[in-house]
Amino acid sequence: MRLALAQINPTVGDLAGNSAKIVERIASARQLGADVVAFPELALSGYPPEDLLLKRSFLEDCRAWLDRTAAAATGIIAIIGFPDDHLRDVGNAAAVINNGRLVGVYRKSLLPNYGVFDEVRYFRPGDGRQVFEIGGAGVGISICEDIWHRDGPPRIQAEEGGARLLINISASPYHAGKGGERAVMLAARARDYGATVAYVNLVGGQDELVFDGQSMVFAPDGRLIAQGAQFEEDLIVLDLDIEPPQRPDGESVGARHAVPLRQRPPRRPGDEATTQAAEGASCPSAGALIRRTVVSTRGFRGTGTDTRFLSPKPPLPARPPAAPLDRVAEIYRALALGTRDYVRKNGFTKVVIGLSGGVDSALTACVAVDALGAGNVVGVAMPSPYSSAGSITDAQAVASNLGIELRQVAIGEVLAAYLRALEEQFAGRRPDATLRSSDASSLRPLRPPKRNSVAREGGSTSVAEENIQARIRGNLLMALSNKFGWLVLTTGNKSELAVGYCTLYGDMAGGFAVIKDIPKTLVYELARWRNAQPPPNVIPESVLTKEPSAELRPDQRDTDSLPPYPVLDPILHAYVEEDRGLDEIVGMGFDRQTVRYVIGLVDRNEYKRRQAAPGVKITPKAFGRDRRLPITNRYTESS
Repeated sequence: MRLALAQINPTVGDLAGNSAKIVERIASARQLGADVVAFPELALSGYPPEDLLLKRSFLEDCRAWLDRTAAAATGIIAIIGFPDDHLRDVGNAAAVINNGRLVGVYRKSLLPNYGVFDEVRYFRPGDGRQVFEIGGAGVGISICEDIWHRDGPPRIQAEEGGARLLINISASPYHAGKGGERAVMLAARARDYGATVAYVNLVGGQDELVFDGQSMVFAPDGRLIAQGAQFEEDLIVLDLDIEPPQRPDGESVGARHAVPLRQRPPRRPGDEATTQAAEGASCPSAGALIRRTVVSTRGFRGTGTDTRFLSPKPPLPARPPAAPLDRVAEIYRALALGTRDYVRKNGFTKVVIGLSGGVDSALTACVAVDALGAGNVVGVAMPSPYSSAGSITDAQAVASNLGIELRQVAIGEVLAAYLRALEEQFAGRRPDATLRSSDASSLRPLRPPKRNSVAREGGSTSVAEENIQARIRGNLLMALSNKFGWLVLTTGNKSELAVGYCTLYGDMAGGFAVIKDIPKTLVYELARWRNAQPPPNVIPESVLTKEPSAELRPDQRDTDSLPPYPVLDPILHAYVEEDRGLDEIVGMGFDRQTVRYVIGLVDRNEYKRRQAAPGVKITPKAFGRDRRLPITNRYTESS
């Protein structure tokens, strides 16, 4: 069997565009002699379509476009992900198209309902007890979550249905290291079931999610025999020798046989992949008959029998599995792909970024240029009376090195006008008081601030003048966005967003937050990695070595309000991503008062994060879709 895996980049709701993309890949696969071509989960509608699935018209249009798409799949078998609305019972489904006709539908059995997934809201599960006979070979089709569970539908298909090729169509969102997790799991499944496992994954950005492709094929002994590119569309074509389905006693499986459970092969160390279980998911039960659908290949390529897969084919060019990127490189590629697709899929051409001369805005500018091209990125320097000369020259150097346009709008006069307008209202209040005035090397003086009084935001009178500057800058960027149709990219990182070290309607103002899921320490890793790529050294060394500062008051440093980032980021990782409590984090070796202070900041700033722009998900638990806490909430460990 010559199998093609088409990892494509669809757009949610673009049924015509997605169909055209599928038809194009069908033609390419057919030209290469493929017998079967498989597309990712919900490739026709895009993933995730979310509440579009509640619209009757959307589901009807999906079915109409599936019929049009199927008509183009002549001389080949195509497996296409689509939302199946059968008798108003919606399923996450795979359509099996044979020579232009729909001959079968498989419905996803295990519906994930954790993290970024919410499929129980929309879909009814299938039972997973279905095998297709294609050219005499038993083929099990499953969808994403179905294969993450050892006892899921692929086991039933292989052990009871005799399937020796298991095709899993998927839309598996990226987080750092996810490709390795998938590879371990898929290799284990191939060994568990003694079957070839072919996995085709979506690629592209969709709002905050990025899909990284990296489709894979594993031999029955767990060897990786094919792998697609990361973060780009690809068509993986390979020849497979598939045994005909057999009962354990050696008898060929007929159309009405239900095959008893066979002996599992012995396990190897590391076979069990770690994965989150779907809440409330139940695996298919043994005992019921397997439904078998014979997909005839009679008449293909002028043959009169079902021996099409044995007919001679032109040889395929040698293609070793694509080498995976290293950790920092793949994160950077994910940021670039997520930014590119968000900008372009939402109809924008150019973006605008506030260039402060700091590392966050420099990295954001690099990602934007690599995603969109230098001609589509505009930088704006907005110096205040507190901006250092070095920050201005650093912003100019970044813009020059990247080849982007740099505009400059000084905000001193605007700030003075604001303060004059508010002079009477602010009478008797001290300006620019600091949250912490002790030596930056000591963490002991850090104290949890009063409720709704946090760094650079909240009800505190101590930071009002600082925030006015940030809001002036946000206002100017939005004015440029309105006038020229540019999308504003914000430049805040995950560390700042976690503790509220950012300003509502100021530096948080914008349409897309490129690095919102990147901790500050990782920002520096990415910046240095980018400096090692061509063109090299686009971020000046002075940007990478200066002490971080918002520059909203004289001699301000981030450590005036926060622990140093090498201390802060591990605490945030433990509290936000691992849900560890105060005592657990202190047990990791951190100062109790510092941990209590950081936890208090995180808890008090949920209201800010709810108003933040969407941004690329990089970590296993990002703010927004992954981590959902009530804003009005009196539970805290920081008191």
